[in-house]
Amino acid sequence: MRIRSNLKGTSGFVTAYNRLIRFRYMISDKAKDRVRILAFWERYGTDTTTEAFDISKRTLERWQKILNESQGKLEALNPKSTTPKKRRSRSIQSTISEQIIELRTNHPRLGKDKLHTLLVNEGYRGSVSTIGRILNDLKERGLLPNPKPLSFYAKGGIHREKTKQYKKKLRRPQSVRVLELDTIVRFIDGTKRYILTAVDTKTRTAFAGVYTNHGSQSASDFLKHCLQVLPDCPTYIQTDNGSEFAKYFHETATRLNLIHYHTYPRTPKMNAHVERFNRTLQEEWIIYHRALLRDNVSKANTSLIEYLLWYNSKRPHHALGLRSPFQCMMEGLEVRECQRWWTSTSP
Repeated sequence: MRIRSNLKGTSGFVTAYNRLIRFRYMISDKAKDRVRILAFWERYGTDTTTEAFDISKRTLERWQKILNESQGKLEALNPKSTTPKKRRSRSIQSTISEQIIELRTNHPRLGKDKLHTLLVNEGYRGSVSTIGRILNDLKERGLLPNPKPLSFYAKGGIHREKTKQYKKKLRRPQSVRVLELDTIVRFIDGTKRYILTAVDTKTRTAFAGVYTNHGSQSASDFLKHCLQVLPDCPTYIQTDNGSEFAKYFHETATRLNLIHYHTYPRTPKMNAHVERFNRTLQEEWIIYHRALLRDNVSKANTSLIEYLLWYNSKRPHHALGLRSPFQCMMEGLEVRECQRWWTSTSP
């Protein structure tokens, strides 16, 4: 197959394009300045140039020679590397290195300050920074032990190496309806209580539950209740990066075919709906039932359910035009669908 070229018959176009690219990207500003100085030198002479730019004649001749040898290519005047060809190498007494290796092998957590103190007692006269540089050299050469963090597993009574698993978390796209979840933590006379909350960002229906622990199993149980209780519950959920929303919670969400989004760290405004509900719950229910939360979690959940029924069915919401979430949902449904919602029966 023949390929038609739009540049056929255009003389000098490619050459001009290559020169433009070389002049723009390959020639540094320093080289351009040197070319201007050489042009000034050719026009006005040595004395005027050396006085105007404070450059010696020898430097001008060297630049001109470089330009001539490169056949006029301006990139040849780019500044060359000034790195020394021969670098000094640090000389370390073998006895000092051996002492540091021995100390770090027996005591892996010793830093340069403590090592310096111990070596001074043995007659060392160097500085702390020198010890730090020696440590870096020994690490690069692999002469120091590299202790790895361990985790203790109580069930098996064994230690295992800690392994960090970095998983990319999903972020919610704009205008996607989700069920936002969060946790309220309260200390009541030395007793800790956890209140898990959830809000539908579209219908503003809310649910909450009181738990005695902060584990992902409690959050998983709460998610199952949300799907059972909230009408038309979204299939997308969003949480912060708390530990209660990991492991069992995430496994439950995956098993139920729910998409789990996370907010960015230290960004509660991404969960604005549930954060506002947390404040409402604090002001309208928690402060009046602190003793019940402390003494009887079961009765506290019963009282909380009564409040949530009132919150979802009767309490006016400014975001819904002073209507309750259930009222707003019913007004948007047909008559047959309304009956199905009220009775919670299948068609």
